[in-house]
Amino acid sequence: MKKLSVTAAAALMASTAAIAQVETRTVTFENEGAILSGTLYLPEERNDALLPTVVVTGAWTSVQEQMPANYAREMAERGFAAFTFDFRGWGKSGDLPNSLRFVESPEAKTSDIKAAFEFVATLPEVDVDHINGLGICASAGYMVDAVSGNPLVQRLGLVAPWLQNKEIVEAVYCGAQGVAGLIEVSHVAEAKGGEIIPAAGPEGAEGVLMPIGGYYYEADRGAIPEYDDKWNNAGWEGWLTYHPADNPERLDKPLSIVHSESAAIPQGVQTFLAGFAGDATAQWLEDVTQFDFYDNPEDVARAAETMAEHFRIGLDG
Repeated sequence: MKKLSVTAAAALMASTAAIAQVETRTVTFENEGAILSGTLYLPEERNDALLPTVVVTGAWTSVQEQMPANYAREMAERGFAAFTFDFRGWGKSGDLPNSLRFVESPEAKTSDIKAAFEFVATLPEVDVDHINGLGICASAGYMVDAVSGNPLVQRLGLVAPWLQNKEIVEAVYCGAQGVAGLIEVSHVAEAKGGEIIPAAGPEGAEGVLMPIGGYYYEADRGAIPEYDDKWNNAGWEGWLTYHPADNPERLDKPLSIVHSESAAIPQGVQTFLAGFAGDATAQWLEDVTQFDFYDNPEDVARAAETMAEHFRIGLDG
């Protein structure tokens, strides 16, 4: 039965466990013939007990060292094992032909998330009865797809989820004509064997995916050395025709969402929740932007504590 609660920004405070130390381990795993690079985050002080685990994925074009790492550390500080990774064709998981690199493919990324769940279930530190998914921004839809009907996964959390449908896509990308134009760009790029452009740039820049400055463009935020800062125009059609907001009925896991009316497309969350018949909670923070959810310490800690409380449900003791 669906339970939907809406709380204000001050409803949850960051856990004092956030001062804990974290151990990391670099690992690799395989999916569809490609080798993917990942990082396992573990509480430094732990006994031999198996750990509840969270697979964390980030925004479009992102690499694991960006917002996924922030949330993975927060989860490990709260007693979870956490796992991040680079999707095929991104970051350190780049062993693909150029035509397939930096393509924002919902299908491929969903497949990679499923493979990540299968991989973490083999790790000796992981409690296979308590594996969860946490999707941030664009990967929220991919995470919903990856956990739905997946017996390895118990619970799902989404932070600042970008859940779009046809109406939202047209509102964001200049109407039906704008969408059609970008799909044609996609077809042209595919015919060329791919067409790679910068992902981030200053406000108003031309020939850039996100000409808005901010997180991805600032060296002390998302413009870290590990960030590819690339986008393949061949990915437009797959992205624009991906409508996760319209398919909530496929989800069969308890759901927790943290978002803000000041962040991106809150109407997508509202549409998704309206059609979701399962157990769901939603926390709406006040005046938190999309980029704040990525790296503002206070907002990340609040969202992470909400996720941790959600993932603790059902744990013994």
